[in-house]
Amino acid sequence: MAEVDDQLEIKFRLNDGSDIGPKAFPDATTVAALKETVISQWPREKENGPRTVKEVKLISAGKVLDNNKTVKDYRSPVSTLVDAVTTMHVIIQPLLTEKEKKPKDGDPKMNKCVCSIM
Repeated sequence: MAEVDDQLEIKFRLNDGSDIGPKAFPDATTVAALKETVISQWPREKENGPRTVKEVKLISAGKVLDNNKTVKDYRSPVSTLVDAVTTMHVIIQPLLTEKEKKPKDGDPKMNKCVCSIM
């Protein structure tokens, strides 16, 4: 019975409402390892899948999860219920290239104020 208590059943909800999982993870699993699982199981038919752990953000119970923390650190009281599945939301943020990071000189969008008066 202790074996079951040391694992958490997790499914990953993608932005289009589809899911990866559910799958059981030991309490000692890091968030970075969860992100690697998302990357490896990303549906092939979906475009713009993540390539690195840095592109993936996991959200559980309204908190963005930290890569170096473990599943146990984010366990909620609900996850102790029998047959409970924890849903983590997946956000993909592609990394910016150096070209995208640097603003162009003379860019008309720079120093422009946009206001809306209702």
